[in-house]
Amino acid sequence: MARIENSIRRLRFDAGEMTQKDLAAHVSVTRQTILAIENGKYAPTLELAFRIARHFGVGVEDVFTYHDD
Repeated sequence: MARIENSIRRLRFDAGEMTQKDLAAHVSVTRQTILAIENGKYAPTLELAFRIARHFGVGVEDVFTYHDD
């Protein structure tokens, strides 16, 4: 089964302990969406993945890792 892991929680912490709400506002989604992505319950669209990565100034693969088990 394929799965996507992410490092959003770590990136938020490294960015001055940014809240989920703050990140959500910066990338134009709800806090619940960020929560679901962080917990692996929701895979973001490609557009949202790029917006999150760009917000942190990193590449998409620095935020998301795809595992095809």
